[in-house]
Amino acid sequence: MEADMDTIVHNDEDIVRRAEVAVETLARAREEIGKVIFGQEAVVEQALTAILAGGHALLMGVPGLAKTLLATTLGTVLGLDEKRVQFTPDLMPADILGSEVLEEDEHGRRHFRFIPGPVFCQLLMADEINRASPRTQSALLQAMQERFVTIAGQRHDLPRPFHVLATQNPLEQEGTYPLPEAQLDRFLLEIVVDYPDRESEARMLAATTGAEAQSAEPVLDAERLMDIQGLVRHMPVGEMVANAILDVVRTARPGEPEAGDFVNETVAWGPGPRAGQALMLGVRARALLHGRLAPSLDDVRALLKPVLRHRMAISFSARADGVSLDDVLEKLAERIA
Repeated sequence: MEADMDTIVHNDEDIVRRAEVAVETLARAREEIGKVIFGQEAVVEQALTAILAGGHALLMGVPGLAKTLLATTLGTVLGLDEKRVQFTPDLMPADILGSEVLEEDEHGRRHFRFIPGPVFCQLLMADEINRASPRTQSALLQAMQERFVTIAGQRHDLPRPFHVLATQNPLEQEGTYPLPEAQLDRFLLEIVVDYPDRESEARMLAATTGAEAQSAEPVLDAERLMDIQGLVRHMPVGEMVANAILDVVRTARPGEPEAGDFVNETVAWGPGPRAGQALMLGVRARALLHGRLAPSLDDVRALLKPVLRHRMAISFSARADGVSLDDVLEKLAERIA
């Protein structure tokens, strides 16, 4: 028993030591990102949270808000191999995953050779993902969930780590294909990118229209990032926080005993178990970003909207009555003790 207790103490001390180093490293990473991205502290925090939790993020915002620049900057600062794909209606699955080509050697023998597509990277920027056809969108499903793709019956593993940052324009909907619920559920967070405040926009104008533009420097590499991701999964979650996560996810489902009249009357369908998993990982990652070794209820409140807004929908009657999804999410946040 003493040996077991010594092991537990040693493990706890190791986690604390690794967490202290990780907090310092992540603070430097945020500082480097801040040299390029102005006035989007919440967006940067949520994007880092998604990556530290090992997931993917969907960036929602009008054009010109530095969504693509954010993905490129994250790739640089985190030391990841980053690639970008512009999604268009004529984009084919092979344009993302890759394809097999028939080759002939000097002896006249023919064989197939696999040419990897841009998905074989560590950080994939899927720009305007809803402009591609459902067939092409679904090509990312297996990659995002399983971290490998199957081409001509052969499995091809993706690099580690592998993350997708997809963008979507919420305004211009002509010529677009809404993402199916199954694919939306693959995104750990849906991040709303809004306009910067006046002070941040003034800094941006001064910094980006001069003779020299600021650039970010690498802080991590893939191996160090995966070490921090492993640390996130070892961070303890208190019973109060775990119960709050379970309560808010189950309360958001119409028909559940925990759901009240407001949810039953306004919500068409609610979040599945993956939402709880996303919250559990997300609050740990956010706590580490803020220099804490365990998540709190504030982390649950902060991530409730990014985790749930793409995993549930309000009913037609509620929409006709002027009820928005944000109204429902605000009500859910108020129930977190």
